[in-house]
Amino acid sequence: MKSLEHATGLIFDLFFGIIFMPLLAVFGPIRNWWSISPGLAVLVIVYLYGCYFAVKKLNLPHLILSKSYARLVAIALVSLSLTYLISFYPLPQVDFIIPSMSEYQTRVRNYNVSISLWFMYSVVICYSLTVEFVKALYERRLLQNIAENQRNKAELAMFKAQISPHFLFNTLNSLYSLVIGTSQKAEDAFIKFTEILKYTYTTIDNEFVALADEVLYIRNYIDLQLIRLDGHTSVNFAPEVDNPDAKIPPMIFLTFVENAFKYGASTSSDCSIDIVLTLDGGLLRFETRNRVMRHRQEFRSDMPVGLENCRNRLAALFPGRHSLTTLEEGDSFKVILTINL
Repeated sequence: MKSLEHATGLIFDLFFGIIFMPLLAVFGPIRNWWSISPGLAVLVIVYLYGCYFAVKKLNLPHLILSKSYARLVAIALVSLSLTYLISFYPLPQVDFIIPSMSEYQTRVRNYNVSISLWFMYSVVICYSLTVEFVKALYERRLLQNIAENQRNKAELAMFKAQISPHFLFNTLNSLYSLVIGTSQKAEDAFIKFTEILKYTYTTIDNEFVALADEVLYIRNYIDLQLIRLDGHTSVNFAPEVDNPDAKIPPMIFLTFVENAFKYGASTSSDCSIDIVLTLDGGLLRFETRNRVMRHRQEFRSDMPVGLENCRNRLAALFPGRHSLTTLEEGDSFKVILTINL
């Protein structure tokens, strides 16, 4: 994925650097400026190269899609101001027999140079924006393909693993009848495990589910884990949601919750895991915080795999509308996910 993105960007950069700009310099207005003012010609060429790579570095398509109008206006003002200042570059006066004609010809020449500068600036900016939008669409398509492939693999694995949903749940019900009365904890664990299985089976084909269903799924998962951990690990999870019916992709938080328990839980040492879920005005925030209880080298080698898969899925589902941040401070690890629904 990264290699494809890098190769695509490199092709566009090479085309601009060794074909587009040289052609503009040779066949455009710049070819006439070498005899007038070589300094202006070099300055304009360097400036146009800078405009192209500035558009790439600032990721303007992302700012446009995310509606960051304040930053866009600031960038546009700086760029236009620089172009305006370059248009006043001091040029030698045209030497004509009649002094008044020399002054007139100089003004005409300077006006033509200014117009040509603005024209080339507009061409480079339009080309740069077009290239960045094409790259963004291409990368988004790649991410969608990756997300679809991952989903297809998950479905295939489910189909391979399942015997028959009806047979499975009928068997679970039979086992539950044997558990009844033996232990309240066993009954509760059995019910939660059955609900988790049902949720997994019923949502695998759904693109979106209600946030309330996802919250219940997380609660059941936490409760089952706490039974296994035998009281040494405490979990703080109190979601604050202003719209329980908001639609989100199923099991979008599962990897983060699993990792929090995998690396931050213990059956012998007291520790805690914090899970934060808020939805306010369409802005969803999900956060996990835990101490790293397992070997740190093992933690660092394992974690990026699941997180990278999550990044790809989120980028395909919420392009330009999410952020995923991981922080490792001392012996604690934090994941912060925000999505603009």
